[in-house]
Amino acid sequence: MQKRIALVGFAILTLTLFASAQASPPASATCDLGGKTIKTDYSSPRAKGRKIYGGLVPFGEVWRTGANSATTFVASADVVVGGKAVPAGSYTIFTVPAADKWTLIVNKKTGEWGIPYKYESDELARVDMKVSKLPAPVENFTISYVKSGGGCTLQIDWETTRASVDISAK
Repeated sequence: MQKRIALVGFAILTLTLFASAQASPPASATCDLGGKTIKTDYSSPRAKGRKIYGGLVPFGEVWRTGANSATTFVASADVVVGGKAVPAGSYTIFTVPAADKWTLIVNKKTGEWGIPYKYESDELARVDMKVSKLPAPVENFTISYVKSGGGCTLQIDWETTRASVDISAK
């Protein structure tokens, strides 16, 4: 009986250590547009003291916007993202970070690992994102939605940068 308890305890400890050591755990964000939803699934890497933008994530290059598999964007209804129409469906989002302006790419191809980016022919839209400086550094890469007017604002926060774009129901 003591061996069984020890084995169970060891298994729980091992799983706990594995989960806490995961470098880029899965995360998700949801926007509710009056019964219509947008869900974004991504992997959330940690900064770990590294220079993120202009370093780990080069300026001017397509980025998978997170880690591991490419970030998904699933809309249950037609939406408008940064002024561009996006029909209901499943998409992958990528970004092109720059010091003062980002571009969000909504891509029709899904299920990618994320890099290298070779999906230009599958792009549905490219839209400009606003960039602002955060008041304090953010350790965990985070995608969130904040209610704004008749829609939501998609926010991407990491290091000391926030990139955002407005989304509304069509």
